[in-house]
Amino acid sequence: MKLLRVGEKNKEIPAVLDKENKIRSLSNYINDFNPDTLNFNTIDKIKNLDFKSLPEISSGVRVGSCITRPGNFLAIGLNYKEHAEETGAKAPEFPVVFNKSVHSIVGPNDNVIIPKNSQKLDHEVEIAMVIGKKAKRVLEKDAQDYVFGYCICNDISEREWQKEKGGQWVKGKSGDTFGPLGPYLVTQDEISELDNMNLYLDVNGRRHQTGNTNLMIFSFNFLISHLSNYITLMPGDIITTGTPPGVGMGRKPNPIFLKDEDVMTLHVQGLGQQTQKVKFE
Repeated sequence: MKLLRVGEKNKEIPAVLDKENKIRSLSNYINDFNPDTLNFNTIDKIKNLDFKSLPEISSGVRVGSCITRPGNFLAIGLNYKEHAEETGAKAPEFPVVFNKSVHSIVGPNDNVIIPKNSQKLDHEVEIAMVIGKKAKRVLEKDAQDYVFGYCICNDISEREWQKEKGGQWVKGKSGDTFGPLGPYLVTQDEISELDNMNLYLDVNGRRHQTGNTNLMIFSFNFLISHLSNYITLMPGDIITTGTPPGVGMGRKPNPIFLKDEDVMTLHVQGLGQQTQKVKFE
């Protein structure tokens, strides 16, 4: 299933995309997609509904982030070898783990804001996992039993704050609007080849990033197993899994950072598309 949240900011309602790509309201059955409802009972409840009987919502409605109020927004750095190389880093022996603020989350087509003191704003197309039940010391072979679904994440990054201001990466990854999520939260039954999904990102119609999940250093299953050895993962927690090469700071001969009025288009096979305009604060 393709699940989504639609409506004005902070007034979104849960919805589902039917087989005819019509948006159908779930608000009579579920309050929202948040840690209280992101579990497998919710999936079963929705699957048993007659989608055609649900109220149809206009296709022109704003699409919000596909989930709200996650407890954790975890991220993996340098998870594609060519991306590590373009940043001047070696491919990691273990996953590079950092946090993004949950307050950075916005809708998939909302504007991305350049903060007043930002000079090096950058893009990262990624695939994020959303956890569907408590996960602690999970075996790699069982990892998918804990995944509610998958979505697109644009891991917006301020490279000066991330790389030149000391400390951890979190401050360069957590500005307002630095976490567009969605449009859809796609359940596992919709994804045929998790380890063979194409993803790309364009800026102003020009291809910047291209990748495939078969080039990930650490697989989705390994990441869940690895993280759950150190962190108890809970329903609604997000794990965004790294970006392929082509980010702005890796462009040759000179970096290309985002500027006012740039338009980013992100696509991931089976997960949909995001489009964001970049605006000064």
